[in-house]
Amino acid sequence: MIDFRPMNQIRLIRVVGAMQKQLDPGVERVAELLLSNVALHGTLETADEAAIRKLTPRTRSVSAGEDIVRQGDRPNVAVIVLGGMLARYHTLEGGDRQYLSFHIAGDMPDIQCLFLTVMDHSLCALGEAVVGVVPHDQLTRLIRSRPAVGLALWRLTFVDASIFRQAITNNGARPHLARLAHLLCEQYERARQASLAVGRSCDFPVRQAQIAQALGMSAVSVHRALQKLRRDRLADLRSGKLEILNWPGLIRLAGFDPAYLHLKTEP
Repeated sequence: MIDFRPMNQIRLIRVVGAMQKQLDPGVERVAELLLSNVALHGTLETADEAAIRKLTPRTRSVSAGEDIVRQGDRPNVAVIVLGGMLARYHTLEGGDRQYLSFHIAGDMPDIQCLFLTVMDHSLCALGEAVVGVVPHDQLTRLIRSRPAVGLALWRLTFVDASIFRQAITNNGARPHLARLAHLLCEQYERARQASLAVGRSCDFPVRQAQIAQALGMSAVSVHRALQKLRRDRLADLRSGKLEILNWPGLIRLAGFDPAYLHLKTEP
């Protein structure tokens, strides 16, 4: 007599997976964003796409200010941003923060912990956000079985490093006004490339104090710089919305060249 239990188990897994996607549309969103990320940084084959769609991520809502992963944690899942904005930051002994980077939908801000084990920084939500979480063991199997996906995710970490290098230069070599302008250019350009900008505006739900902690400036200096950008009709930031008033002028002030973002599509 033929034993059909293995086939039944396969069918059950497929049914459960389909039910999960119906109950949680965010699961499909995770797959789509991951596919977009890999396609941006590599070349996909049909089998690569199929393997990505077999992942079983979970989604969760995150409150404003909530830590998703903390410095010193040993996470076993990778995060992908589905909605809202996340930030990476260091916590100093006295409790002060240094914001390291800001992340929009489609970003995978902690993918490096797939290899580094211990988080050397924290990851939090700046406002209400939704994230997908993919188990590390599933990603590890995916990388081993589909090398093209692994190479694309590896390249993603190189782009991340490129952005960090630019941030070091920005904070260390540019005057306050140009420093802020460069950050605004970067956020708008990344949002535009991710189809998250509407006209010349995009979400940027950060407080002036958080910008100060990202740029190594005082809150007073950030306030003055924002006022200057507003008066000169270059850019405006109000109520979590960034509006670009004069893109060529803002680029000139910042000395902004998007080449370090390594985007495949031309601006």
